[in-house]
Amino acid sequence: MDYETVSAGDFGASLQGLGLNFLVRDVKAEAAFLEAVFDMKSHRISADFAIMTYGDQVFQLHSDGTYHSHPLPALLPEAGARGAGAEFRLYATDPDVACDKAEAIGAHILQGATNKPHGLREAYILCENGYAWVPSRALTQEERDAQ
Repeated sequence: MDYETVSAGDFGASLQGLGLNFLVRDVKAEAAFLEAVFDMKSHRISADFAIMTYGDQVFQLHSDGTYHSHPLPALLPEAGARGAGAEFRLYATDPDVACDKAEAIGAHILQGATNKPHGLREAYILCENGYAWVPSRALTQEERDAQ
C-alpha cells in the first residue's frame, strides 16, 4: 500500500488486528520526535493526521481537533502528560542510540539505557505528550551472565 496516496476510506478499510492511535497536541511535532529518535517514517502528515510506520507496523497520530465531537478528549488533561501508565515498546531500536538522539533534541529521558533482569536492555523516553516510548534490544549472553 502506498501510504502517501491511499485514500482515507481505503486506508481505514485495510486496518486489521490491533490498532494504535495517539491523540496529540501537535501532529507535526510528534511525528518529528518519532522520526528523530526512533527512525520512524511519517506519511500523509498534516496538522491533523499522520500515518506512522515502525518497520512493518502501522499506527496513526491525530490532533485533538479531529476528535471535536468525540467524548475521549474530555478525559485528557489540559496540560501535562497524557500517557501515564501506557508504554510503547520498540523492540527493534537500540536504547543507547535512541537516548543519544533524544538527548540531542532535548527530549526527556525518564530512565537511561539499563540492562533488565527480563532479558532486555531498555530505556524510557517521554515525548512532549507524556507517552513513554521504550526502545529495547535483547541482552547479549555476556550481559545476561553479568547480571
